[in-house]
Amino acid sequence: MNAVTTRTAMFPSRLHEWSRARGFIEEFCNAAGVPRPACLRANLVVEELFMNTVKHGHAGGSDLPVWITLAAQAGRIGLTYEDFAPPFNPFARERREMLEALAQQRREGGLGVILAQGLAGEVEYAYVFGRNRIRLAIG
Repeated sequence: MNAVTTRTAMFPSRLHEWSRARGFIEEFCNAAGVPRPACLRANLVVEELFMNTVKHGHAGGSDLPVWITLAAQAGRIGLTYEDFAPPFNPFARERREMLEALAQQRREGGLGVILAQGLAGEVEYAYVFGRNRIRLAIG
């Protein structure tokens, strides 16, 4: 049975904090022995979620926290992403259909969410205790 390695970190919802969050993900992957492709996918997914929180959820930034929890087991990453932005499920079916329509029209925005969902195997969203909570599995 493979052991599970888990770490959580908190970052203010500010653009300049993304470099610290990216470093957290890289350090976690290296310490947990996560294969490079899974680590790169995790970075892309979290970057999209983080930038959406900062730019759209907090209109350019806030000191409100973003929590990133990573769990590794057998080369896969379990990711939990939480923020205090207004309720927003980027993976809702109707939202995905709207974003795909925008992508076909070559309009800017929304493609990162489609990319993030494509990189994750399982996606779960909940709004709990005033927080958006997104859980993903990345292999």
